Amino acid sequence: MKILVINGPNLNMLGIREPDIYGKSTYTDLVSMIESYCEGEGIECECFQSNHEGAIVDKIQEAYGKVDGIVINPAAYTHTSIAILDALKTVAVPAVEVHISDISKREEFRQHSFVSAACVRTIKGLGFEGYIEAIKELQKKLP
Repeated sequence: MKILVINGPNLNMLGIREPDIYGKSTYTDLVSMIESYCEGEGIECECFQSNHEGAIVDKIQEAYGKVDGIVINPAAYTHTSIAILDALKTVAVPAVEVHISDISKREEFRQHSFVSAACVRTIKGLGFEGYIEAIKELQKKLP
């Protein structure tokens, strides 16, 4: 199984950005945790982060026919990007949306996700562990 893990804007600043919401662990810590889990499960994974919507759309399009599943935390683009939604729908690769915080308990503008319409599940509020849950969800759904 091969998966692509996509992280959107400002997630490269984990550990610095609002540690009371996102914790003190860094993006490097997150990637290490994901890679360690995948290695233990025999899953090939690639982690990608960008602050640019078009780069995320490009990465999703490049995944067509190359990955079995996508884990995506679109970050702020969750609430604004129809382009990312359309890219996920176009490639038709099973995707799980993940959020470190519980977006349903945050500011009103953060409570709506465009991206969730193209995902088999949304996991929120579990911190970094949400990424592992998302990968496990893909493991259940994929042969």
